[in-house]
Amino acid sequence: MDAPRLARPDFKPYVGDEQSLPELTLRALLAGSLLGLVFGASSVYLALRVGLTVSASVPIAVISISLFRALSKLLGSRATILENCVVQTTGSAGESIAAGVAFTLPALVLLGFPMDWLRTLLLSLCGGILGVLMMIPLRRYLIVKEHGRLTYPEGTACAEVLIAGEEKGAQAAFVFKGLFAGALFKLATAVARLWNGIPEIHILHLKASKVACDISPELMGVGYIIGYRSSAIMVGGGLLSWLVLIPAIALFGEGRTTPLYPATTLIPAMTPDELWSRYIRYIGAGAVAAGGIINLAKALPTILDSFRASFRDLTLRAEGGPDRRPRTERDLPISLVLGGSLALALFMTFLPQLKAVPGLGISLLSALSIVVFGFFFSVVSSRITGELGSSSNPISGMAIATLMGTCLIFILFGWTGHVYTAAALSIGTVVCIASSNAGTTSQDLKTSFLVGGTPWRQQLAIMVGVVTSVVVIGWTLQTLNRNHTQLQAAEYDVSLAPADEAPRTAPDGRAYRVARAGGRDDIPDGTYLVDETGRVRFRIQEGIGSDKAPAPQATLMSLVIKGILTQKLPWAFVLLGVFTSILMEIVGVPALAFAVGLYLPLESTTPVFLGGLARRMVDWKRGSEAEADAGPGVLYSSGLVAGGSILGLASSFLGAPGLETWAKRLAFGREFLPPAVGFAAFLGLAYLIYRTALKTERRA
Repeated sequence: MDAPRLARPDFKPYVGDEQSLPELTLRALLAGSLLGLVFGASSVYLALRVGLTVSASVPIAVISISLFRALSKLLGSRATILENCVVQTTGSAGESIAAGVAFTLPALVLLGFPMDWLRTLLLSLCGGILGVLMMIPLRRYLIVKEHGRLTYPEGTACAEVLIAGEEKGAQAAFVFKGLFAGALFKLATAVARLWNGIPEIHILHLKASKVACDISPELMGVGYIIGYRSSAIMVGGGLLSWLVLIPAIALFGEGRTTPLYPATTLIPAMTPDELWSRYIRYIGAGAVAAGGIINLAKALPTILDSFRASFRDLTLRAEGGPDRRPRTERDLPISLVLGGSLALALFMTFLPQLKAVPGLGISLLSALSIVVFGFFFSVVSSRITGELGSSSNPISGMAIATLMGTCLIFILFGWTGHVYTAAALSIGTVVCIASSNAGTTSQDLKTSFLVGGTPWRQQLAIMVGVVTSVVVIGWTLQTLNRNHTQLQAAEYDVSLAPADEAPRTAPDGRAYRVARAGGRDDIPDGTYLVDETGRVRFRIQEGIGSDKAPAPQATLMSLVIKGILTQKLPWAFVLLGVFTSILMEIVGVPALAFAVGLYLPLESTTPVFLGGLARRMVDWKRGSEAEADAGPGVLYSSGLVAGGSILGLASSFLGAPGLETWAKRLAFGREFLPPAVGFAAFLGLAYLIYRTALKTERRA
């Protein structure tokens, strides 16, 4: 059987080069910007709560189609497929930047530094624009030349949604049936809480082992789209972590009488999740970094060809020659990429948030480091997105690798005090945001490539999305931190120098000065209230780091920075990950996909594997390795991704301040059904995909 239509090397875009349709219109940019604000704010909350975000491209595309169709009479015309593509491109910037910000910047609070709105705005703006610029010269390679090999599952799903919405035929029915099923299942799990959303089992006689599954329809849909092999490699990395490495650490750590760094608790007293958080995450970070380097080395020749092609186009235009390229192959000029990158480097040179020490030379070195790291991880992020989708893109792992490299440079210059941690984190934040937005940009450009959009218009659209979303992302971060902040009686009899901040009133009615502690052995990093003598009286328990917003990714960032700058990073665990990736590549297993599974929680990769397994069963039944031309299973899975994502992001608002009462009322189920029932219902979703693909194929 043939490959799916959109994955064929000889496919033709839905809108041909000869067609001229409205695309980069004002109404499309306004709608995309507004949706980007909503999804950006909800993604910040989700990242602080559970340490992950969900790709917003597919749900934004569905909302855009429905919104413009409902307003077609008022607007005088129906939006074109290219306008809807611009909407999802503009809006997707909100989620991608929110992930980069929420995974890194909250670590400032955990390290005892203030986190102001202006810092968030400037770093987000620099990282977001840099990510788009880095992707422009790579588009020919990643999107065009690698078509058919890099599947871009969520970008392809988004294109299917846009095409189905345009045709309003049987294809649209597949998508919207899947959307309804995914939304209904997510409503039962995340809102009504009829059952536990993450059932788990422990293997007898295997200490600290655990197998869990996040029964999320959007993750199963992603698994079906990327196929069996990629999903199996991912879950293989997760099984190595949870059924081999964690039990081994627990087994050999039984006799220890002292904690094994970086944990502060004895290994026998730690849960499997704590063992994963304290040890496996470092192994995974090393594996992701090594896998990224391997992929970059393999792709380097073709990347250089892409750059040479971009420079040839620039020379042709400089000589006054006609631009004969088709509309669907026109990017923003390489001169803008180079000039924009240089302008950003100069701008960042003078940013006080990125200055480690005074001096123009050092500041310029920091800015150039950001550009170099940003390009490297933009390539890595875009390839992971192409292989596994943006929801499975380990952005925080790339941030950790960046922080490692930045901190090592700081050590070479002798900058090892606590005061340098803020500068190192700011550099890592810009790179993390750049890599996150580069992955999202590549996904959006894939969608545009499939539907027949104009690359330079899409690139401008996501830049507009960056500029509009950074405002609300910083505000959301500040608001959540402030609303969950509490005062606690101090337990430390030490003195601190007051900071230059306004006094605050304590529960005893007295006004106290604010003081910040960092890098001390006698008191944890954080913010405190001190009396007139400097004695600590109260601790300000910030909202970030509390049980309301634990910020798990940012907590890991703070540990990495302190670990390296104090020369206490557990390099043994990092190197275990590095050599694991090298071994996988030697035996012929794609190192990066395996490293992603090693790094992510197992409950995130098991539903992806179940979706891939359903795809394998469909292919086996057909006697083919690929789904047939119409792609009903892919369309239905795209709907699952859309429905699950929309309801998942909507349910994240229920935990926001002021909505806790509504959340309790809606959660009427209180998980009264056993987990086995929820898991059986989840397998029912896999059966629905299987049945949809096969029954429709028989009718055809």
